Amino acid sequence: MISLSSRIAVTAIASLLLVGSAYAQTPAPAPAAKSDSKAAPAEKKTAAPRTAASLECSKEADAKTLHGKERKKFMSECKKTAKTKAN
Repeated sequence: MISLSSRIAVTAIASLLLVGSAYAQTPAPAPAAKSDSKAAPAEKKTAAPRTAASLECSKEADAKTLHGKERKKFMSECKKTAKTKAN
């Protein structure tokens, strides 16, 4: 037969294990929106339109199946030569 002190000890340990999750850290609340309901939404930056030379160089790089550093180097050189041809 289990004594009264043993039952109390088991109950205390079980309570600590079950209640411990209640003290777990909760995620921070999301920042509140501005109180001004007429505030404009954040504007996104738009990318500059691509030049004809850039598009042509990109097509050539695609045809040569260039990727990564090789593509970047090719695009840089291609744009430079297109710029000198235009002048």
